[in-house]
Amino acid sequence: MESMRVLDLTWVLGGPFAGQLLSQLGAEVIKVETPAGDPARAIPPYMFEGDSSFFLSVNRGKSSVVIDLKNKKGLAAFYDLVKVSDAVIYSYAPDVPERLGIDYEQLRKINPRICVGQLIGLHDSDGYARSPAYDLIAQALGGVMSITGQKGAPPSRVGYQVADLVGGAFLALATSSALAGRTEKRGSRVQVSLLDCQLAMLAWQAQNYFISGVIPGPMGSRSPMTTPSEAFRAADGRYLAVSPTGTEFWQAFCRVLGMPEVAEDPRFTTRAARFDNVDALSGLIAARIAERDSEEWLKLFAEARVPVAPVLNVAEAVNQPLAKLREMVETVPHRRTGATLEFLGNPFKYEGRQPLEYPPALGEDTQDVFRKLCGYSDEHIQELISAGAIGTGIGVRDNETV
Repeated sequence: MESMRVLDLTWVLGGPFAGQLLSQLGAEVIKVETPAGDPARAIPPYMFEGDSSFFLSVNRGKSSVVIDLKNKKGLAAFYDLVKVSDAVIYSYAPDVPERLGIDYEQLRKINPRICVGQLIGLHDSDGYARSPAYDLIAQALGGVMSITGQKGAPPSRVGYQVADLVGGAFLALATSSALAGRTEKRGSRVQVSLLDCQLAMLAWQAQNYFISGVIPGPMGSRSPMTTPSEAFRAADGRYLAVSPTGTEFWQAFCRVLGMPEVAEDPRFTTRAARFDNVDALSGLIAARIAERDSEEWLKLFAEARVPVAPVLNVAEAVNQPLAKLREMVETVPHRRTGATLEFLGNPFKYEGRQPLEYPPALGEDTQDVFRKLCGYSDEHIQELISAGAIGTGIGVRDNETV
């Protein structure tokens, strides 16, 4: 991806996450914003140096240009960027790209090798094209809410924006595939739906239904296919996630608990037997784990190499030693003020990778991008600024262009 240039016209969360993933893979990503900017820049409640944490979380490693695509001169300027780029990604409603003149058929006339990645909510026709599809809606329609949470409780959303973020991950994958498969004379278009991605993530839950006709439901932390595999409360109130799958781990688990006889109990000797008697088994384990503090149990299980882990909150997760070892937390200076802020690191590990820069201010790279990539003169840039075709390019303060 290092030689690839991607124009990122997405906004809010899922699409920008795709752009950031492509940047983390080494692509040059140019965020193309309207004069008003990505609305995610102002989403409350947490702000840093004038930008929302929501925006900052998915826009590292990009430059930002402001273009008014509804302005004829602005659209022409965008076309000039398309000529020198490899891919365009956007997350508009399905009919918007054609109305703006940036659909694949139009862009391929300008650059036959361009690849277009489109993220939509539900579907692009049959009355669904204009249907709003926020993360919660996609979770609801995608079935994930029906299998999340405690048994007998109301439907529960996944704790993070799983529909948006999974959609973004699929968009990055699809765009990468399109770029890898293009020819010297032709690019391609790929479309990703938030709903499709959620249905795809049902994977074996849906396959189980196709085979059995049994509709899965929520089971809390308990696994629907093996046992014991769930979270239990220790004496100090902390929860431990246990998953001693396989005979060796199962027997070691029982020994650490001080209940070797449970491993020999006919109700629990095999995986199938344990699954058939899950409530009885979970009751025995819960009672024993509740007798000691979590740290004591964790030490014993670690010594025996049994798969048990503490259930961490977000602060604990990002500060654990493993997060540091995997370089999954990075400290990055603000481009202009120098103030530093921690960000999540790059999940892709490869030779030569570099930490991503701080997310861009609104339009701060507009003039440099058009000057360097399109060969625009300073006079032409000023003409476009005066015409409202492109932004002035020095950022935002209090959600207003400066």
